[in-house]
Amino acid sequence: MKKLFHIALLGLAALSLSGCLAGKFMCGYALQPKPHGVDDIERTRHKADSLMPGSTAWYDGLKAQGILQDTWTTSHDGKKMHACYVSAARPDEAEGTAIVVHGYGDNHYVFLYLVRMYRDEFNYNVLFPDLQYHGYSEGDEIQMGWFDRLDIEKWIPIAHEIFNDDFMVLHGVSMGAATVMCTSGDVLPGYVKCFVEDCGYSSAWDQFSVNLKDSFHLPPFPILTSASIVSKNTYGWSFKEASSVNQLAKCVLPMLFIHGDADDFVPFSHLQKNYDAKIYGYKEKWEAKDAVHANSYAKHPEEYTKRCADFLATVKKMISDGTYPLGE
Repeated sequence: MKKLFHIALLGLAALSLSGCLAGKFMCGYALQPKPHGVDDIERTRHKADSLMPGSTAWYDGLKAQGILQDTWTTSHDGKKMHACYVSAARPDEAEGTAIVVHGYGDNHYVFLYLVRMYRDEFNYNVLFPDLQYHGYSEGDEIQMGWFDRLDIEKWIPIAHEIFNDDFMVLHGVSMGAATVMCTSGDVLPGYVKCFVEDCGYSSAWDQFSVNLKDSFHLPPFPILTSASIVSKNTYGWSFKEASSVNQLAKCVLPMLFIHGDADDFVPFSHLQKNYDAKIYGYKEKWEAKDAVHANSYAKHPEEYTKRCADFLATVKKMISDGTYPLGE
């Protein structure tokens, strides 16, 4: 019996050690992928054109005219942060300001279709940043939307100072959507009126659990548990802490939830989980038929545009009717 006990202890120790090493590897694998940042710009420019042809030519043309510009600030933890901004197509009649937030491994180039939608079709001013470890922004790791929310909260008053609007919407895709949902639970300036999240995950833990199962056919314990501990000790946040649903439970402002029903990267089930987590205030959801991950606009550009336009119009009507922010 004593011998069996010692063997069991040795086995547990070996499992713990292997789990710790695997957890450390996974943390680096997930939060510090290569290439990234400036080294990955060219790929993302091509991706922007694949999502909406002509996007980079549109971007380059406005930049050459000085209409689209760069700006910089310092992040919540002292890193140099980059964003682009562009005024509405008809600046004197601007309907408001949108902040567009990109996803994991992307940067400000990728979702130019949203920047074009807000600027050219909705006549909004737009600011679109590079999150930490992406594009031209500094950063030691991908923050999965959790500490990214603190950086977005630095960009919010900058966008307001540039454009001086009293109506601001935050719109994010994938990890950008998680960033927006995490931001929605914090106290924000009064000119931030609503949010649009497109295929965001319910928490970093939930998302990494799916990735670990799909890519490596492994359960969360012990590797994900170990990786989360490594992230907490190294970067100051754990995977369960990075929770969209916890933040949504505190959100009182209107939100539009979008998710493709063919999404198997951030599972479609996350839509309902996120939607149900928002218990206060007005909310809408749209299930984009046959759309895979981050592909709802590309699959249904006209309906996507209409859904967003109608949602913004509803929020503005609520404001004029005096039913904002809680609505019906």
